[in-house]
Amino acid sequence: MKTPSIVLTPILIYAFGLAGTACGAGTYVRVAAAESTPFSGEKSTWHDGFARYDFVMDEQTLAITPFKAPADEKFGVKDPPKGQRRCLVIAPKESAPGNPWSWRGCYWDHQPQTEVELLKRGFHIAYISANATLRPSKHWDAWYTFLTEKHGLSKKPAFIGMSRGGEYAYTWACANPDKVACIYADNPGGNRDLLTKIGTLANNNVPLLHVNGSLDPILGKYSTAIEGIYHQMGGRISVMIKEGAGHHPHSLRDPSPIADFIVQSVQPMSTVRPAFLSGRITRTDYYSIENSYRDFPKEGMRITCRGPSFTECYDRFDFEIAGAEGFITAIVPKTAAKGKPWVYRAGFVDRDAHVDLALLAKGFHIVVAPVPYNADGPVLRQWNTVYKHLMGHGFSKKPVMEGAGCAAGEVYAWAIENPDTVSCIYGENPILRSHMSKKPLLENLAPLSKAGVPLLHVCGSLDPGLKDQTLVVEKRYKELGGHITVVIKHGEGHYPLAPKERQPVVDFILKNTN
Repeated sequence: MKTPSIVLTPILIYAFGLAGTACGAGTYVRVAAAESTPFSGEKSTWHDGFARYDFVMDEQTLAITPFKAPADEKFGVKDPPKGQRRCLVIAPKESAPGNPWSWRGCYWDHQPQTEVELLKRGFHIAYISANATLRPSKHWDAWYTFLTEKHGLSKKPAFIGMSRGGEYAYTWACANPDKVACIYADNPGGNRDLLTKIGTLANNNVPLLHVNGSLDPILGKYSTAIEGIYHQMGGRISVMIKEGAGHHPHSLRDPSPIADFIVQSVQPMSTVRPAFLSGRITRTDYYSIENSYRDFPKEGMRITCRGPSFTECYDRFDFEIAGAEGFITAIVPKTAAKGKPWVYRAGFVDRDAHVDLALLAKGFHIVVAPVPYNADGPVLRQWNTVYKHLMGHGFSKKPVMEGAGCAAGEVYAWAIENPDTVSCIYGENPILRSHMSKKPLLENLAPLSKAGVPLLHVCGSLDPGLKDQTLVVEKRYKELGGHITVVIKHGEGHYPLAPKERQPVVDFILKNTN
């Protein structure tokens, strides 16, 4: 099985006037390992001969002392006597740089193959008693302090949580979002209160990986709910759904994809902030949520995969410039194409914006123009200010104009006022109305035809605007001597907006920007 590549980028927030760097393509940098303090006390062995150290915590004093594990526990651990918590650490034969570690949320030694693989890669593995009544609390905080301050383990552990363990991992992580490297949750449980706090992890750049069974009864109740919230918050969440599996068995027979995710998530990054950013800057992640259905022979099944572990992930920045009210959004390609081509568009860029994703892969920037909060819609002067700002940073003088529905009307209005600075216009089920122009756009297409701006409309045959919008534009633009292409999606209405076949649209744009 070929392990899928994983692309990870951090969320960074800049206050107005702060210097610093934000994430560009990003380069992983290994740092020198801080020496960990050896663990003392009773020692035994765990899977494959790794050293196991057992402790017990007093629930009242939080004191942690060595403990001799009963021989009949073997690799497992029993629930503790009342008033105590069992704690244990498994040590690698050689620690990886930074002393990384993973924290099991519940069900110690159940499907431990990921932990065994992490031990081989230099991770410590830790656990504190957890069950239906022993939930995350001050005892977890004390255990974290013991491992990080007394024994020098990383300040940001990776969590492994199966079922209730997933709920517990999220519970502690949401209360301590700056102390978590990542979460691998396997058919995770949850609760409604937890769902309201998930955004704190996205704000702190905590990548998530969910592994689920397609028949698990709580898949839609918790895992899918977390996924939806995380997408909207701009966080990175990858999902693997095992076809035909239920709540059990957890994990994967070959834990390599899970271990790869965890290893890459704990790596520090060196990043470069794009020079065109200014004002208050917020960085999130942009990636497709399109499913891929992959064969995993070692698992004996196909798995539905989606998210940044399986597709390219891009930096999405919201920023401000003087003279433009509201924020501007820019999605940055990994490497800018020659001439720095870009799309200037109106409207939020959804995760299923297939054309924009294809253009990002080709090296285009995607820029969403501002819409003031204190006005009915976009303001021409402010769009001009953004355009001039980007020209000062080397962007192409002729962007691609793009919009869907009434957002297409806004880009048409700007293009009509600036026809010599437009390479082409692409509209999805466009409606040519605009707050930016007092003139009827359908009657003011001449500046575009005179400048030789090619147009492309993709419309559903059942869309109400096809007849009185696109077909009118087509007729009038041809009469003016302009070039327009109309693609009809038969049997479809106003939605979906994106074309079934993105390549003809991408080819049209590339042809007119080269």
